[in-house]
Amino acid sequence: MKRSALTVIRRNWHLLPYPQLLELLGWSADELAFALREDDFLFIKLGSLKPKCDRITCQEPTEATRALQRRFARTVSNEFGQLEVASGEDLFGFVTKLSARPSRARRLPAPRDLRFCYSYFALYGDPLLDREADPYPEGYLARLAEVGVTGVWLQGVLYKLAVFPWQPALSAGNKQRLENLRRLVARAKRYGIKVLLYLNEPRAMPLHFFDDNPALKGVVEGDHAVLCTSVPAVQEYLVQAVSTICEEVPELGGFFTITASENLTNCWSHHRGEGCPRCSRRSPAEVIAEVNTLIARGIRKSGSQAQLIAWDWGWNDSWAEEIIRLMPPEVSLMSVSEWGLPIERGGVKSEVGEYSISAVGPGPRAKRHWQMALERGLSTIAKIQAGNTWELSAVPYIPALENVATHAANLRRVGVNGLMLGWTLGGYPSPNIEVVAECMAGKSAQDAMRTVAERRVGKRLAPWLVEAWIAFSRAFSEFPFDVAVLYNAPQQLGPANLLWTQPTGYRSTMTGFPYDDLDGWRGRYPAEVFANQFDKVAAGFDSAIARLRDKAASAGAAQVPMRLLEDELRLAEVAAIHFKSVANQARFVMARRALAQATDQTESRRLLDAIEGLVMSEQALARRLYALQGQDSRIGFEAANQYFYVPLDLVEKVLNCRDILERWLPEERRRRGV
Repeated sequence: MKRSALTVIRRNWHLLPYPQLLELLGWSADELAFALREDDFLFIKLGSLKPKCDRITCQEPTEATRALQRRFARTVSNEFGQLEVASGEDLFGFVTKLSARPSRARRLPAPRDLRFCYSYFALYGDPLLDREADPYPEGYLARLAEVGVTGVWLQGVLYKLAVFPWQPALSAGNKQRLENLRRLVARAKRYGIKVLLYLNEPRAMPLHFFDDNPALKGVVEGDHAVLCTSVPAVQEYLVQAVSTICEEVPELGGFFTITASENLTNCWSHHRGEGCPRCSRRSPAEVIAEVNTLIARGIRKSGSQAQLIAWDWGWNDSWAEEIIRLMPPEVSLMSVSEWGLPIERGGVKSEVGEYSISAVGPGPRAKRHWQMALERGLSTIAKIQAGNTWELSAVPYIPALENVATHAANLRRVGVNGLMLGWTLGGYPSPNIEVVAECMAGKSAQDAMRTVAERRVGKRLAPWLVEAWIAFSRAFSEFPFDVAVLYNAPQQLGPANLLWTQPTGYRSTMTGFPYDDLDGWRGRYPAEVFANQFDKVAAGFDSAIARLRDKAASAGAAQVPMRLLEDELRLAEVAAIHFKSVANQARFVMARRALAQATDQTESRRLLDAIEGLVMSEQALARRLYALQGQDSRIGFEAANQYFYVPLDLVEKVLNCRDILERWLPEERRRRGV
């Protein structure tokens, strides 16, 4: 239930009123409110609104309802048989597989640097209090070590780990969390893996908290306000809380911080420090550097060897030089490697401003900040996405390995001291992470890919797999990169996103509901260019898959290597399906808009024929994706969103397409006389 809660919420958001949603989840109103606020932007992903829904009640079906049920049953039976897939896998089946210890250990080059990632299947909310939902079981740690991971991270909230002096009840369970953290650190150490905590502190408090603590209040945002870090009592709290954690978990690997944006924390965290009477008299750089200094002081006070990594995510570039100058010398500076890279896709020029595998770093921003850090005497960390990105997160990894390997080789030449391999997505023990380890150990991108391919499918098939990885990378480099595309376009849902014959009027949401909001999906790209670019990516994947299958079949490879190769090809096919579906959906909305304006019968017929072809393509993609997800429970899953879709969502999409083909299109043709 916990692993599927976000999926349940999302699938019922437009169906159930609040009280029935609580009943379905078995949650209190406070529990749902906490999840909406704290579970990685959940309320924003849901559109920052709750649609008004009537209470669902059970009624005796009418004959019309029964007729519709029979029609649905016939469609489903014809399209999907008995809704079973041979050698299928239940949803979340991958958790059991990854948690089991591998039968044999592979040896990778001995790591000399920090390479850390997030759990592929962790619950984002409060993982240290719930031992049943272990984010890093033994088998998973072993598999991460096999692919060269040397560190893992999870979210830490200070008032949950150390006593909150102004409201100790908030810290209930902190002893248990620290004990569970100690156990995790000890288990991870056996595999040569460090544990790091992500800190975004101090957390803002509800406005009513400051009724009794007015001297602590900083910048106000909505119904919360900052615990102002210019106040000595807040500074002491930060130092003491970090010191307590380090004393209780002496072998903790370290912390990394976000100090500008993400959650509201210090008064300059959302770039609005002028709203605080104290911080308005201080520079943003001074306040942000001080937060990191206080955390470093807490580490030193405890005598811990924990590493502190200050992430420049969200810093205004004009602040960076002063922040870095004010940092303690033991701090490592982490910068997103690919940010600032100039790119051109489909004739549209822009630069990378979010995580990307389609663009190969490092970019000018990171190199500039690392140089400042080196001049200050700080070590440097590169933040990359090795496995996947919001370019496509519904697969455990994007098989564009040449891009990933080249990026890693570039970073080795730059001389960074470690890598963050991914945010909440991308933690699957993939060939992508493996190829990063090989490149950081000194191999060229080509040699690293060959080594990993041989390890995965054997020497006979390896050259063709490498050839496919290169082709996938070239195709993926056509992805129409834009922040709006990453967060709003339907590539995460692919064909699970429904088609609407009339505009919904809804705006697309952050990796949540794309609806039919083409203008929200496409960012800076004209609609036709947007669709064309997704078509290019899909076509490149499809042709590479076909070539690899042909060569493997002609080679007559043994059963085991072929099965392993099919595992790789399945994920590439899923990626191609998602990309092709985005192009289809964009063209459907474009044709629907044009049809609404059409007055000429010839043009109406052309548009209706185009819509028919697009709907048939979407129906076929949904049916194929249903079969693939039934074979592989990783498909459609990402830790911070859980399942973007489940098999019955794809069944619904086929019903959606059949309704358009069998009802709406004939009605439109009759109405328009075509």
